[in-house]
Amino acid sequence: MATAFSFIVLTFNEEQHLPRLLNSIAQLNAPLFILDSGSTDQTLKIANDFGATVKYNAFENHPKQWDFALKNFDIQSPWIIGLDADQIVTQELFEQLAHFNNEQYKDVNGIYFNRKNFFKGKWIRFGGYYPKYLLKMFRTGVGFSDTNENMDHRFVVPGKTITWKKGHILEENLKENEISFWISKHNRYSDLVAEEEVERMQALRSQTIQPKLFGDPYQRMAFLKKIWWQLPRFLRPFIYFGYRMTFQLGILDGKTGILFHFLQGFWFRIIVDVKIEEKLKKND
Repeated sequence: MATAFSFIVLTFNEEQHLPRLLNSIAQLNAPLFILDSGSTDQTLKIANDFGATVKYNAFENHPKQWDFALKNFDIQSPWIIGLDADQIVTQELFEQLAHFNNEQYKDVNGIYFNRKNFFKGKWIRFGGYYPKYLLKMFRTGVGFSDTNENMDHRFVVPGKTITWKKGHILEENLKENEISFWISKHNRYSDLVAEEEVERMQALRSQTIQPKLFGDPYQRMAFLKKIWWQLPRFLRPFIYFGYRMTFQLGILDGKTGILFHFLQGFWFRIIVDVKIEEKLKKND
């Protein structure tokens, strides 16, 4: 019997992560599609060993890479699940997928999964990081990649979505155990975010998702982003970090968690604001 869903995974030098992910979904026997952006390690061999259909596309940013994947793979299943190479499907989520019946979801176009994020082996439980619902499963030909974002990727679907609160995807990038990798990666990301925000100021970009405080998880995120863009630069990282530490209880994540919240919620945001100022001065 044909499976109800196929998996798509993006890769670039993911030999450390890919077997972990693919082993967690292998027994679902679903079609597997991998879009690579030029791996030089064992990633492609691992993909072939697991029977994946592999294509190549030069990487520009995550939203455009996902857009290419959705438009260029021949997906025959009614649903697609888009996963990152550093994620794992837990047994509880595996069971939900194993018993998934398309007939029971005729009026649904997208399904949010619950994510647990790890940093240096530590589950980041507080600071707004859990629960964290990500739209990862959507109808083929209906869901699309939001290319109005430069870095903060998400899939978008019109119509009804639901949230699976039980079961998780676990996300842990083991390369980030080396802080130099984390800093280098987020330095690149800060270029993308700064460029995007300047283009929003110039009305060259608009939000694809309707901001709505009491909407679905992505509509709430769009609402909060809209507020963020209106806050004073250089002040907003202090506000955000303080909010994560206190109201969102980030302080309870301990030494490793506080380091994560500082890096992601303050350092990264400050760097973005500096780069925005630099770009604006060049445009004067």
